[in-house]
Amino acid sequence: MKSTTYALIAVAAIAAFALIREHWSHIAGYWPYLLLLVCPLMHLFHGHGGHQHHSGEHNKKN
Repeated sequence: MKSTTYALIAVAAIAAFALIREHWSHIAGYWPYLLLLVCPLMHLFHGHGGHQHHSGEHNKKN
């Protein structure tokens, strides 16, 4: 990666840290709502393919 990319990432990280630090009291008030939002999203997007059989026994034809 170019040095300008590293510089942009560093500036974005510093800006995000500064914004979060300044507005932490506002963000902390939304934690219960964010947890309630994340729960159904995890159910929708987590575990795709978890019920597949990786052994291949069901894919073989006799």
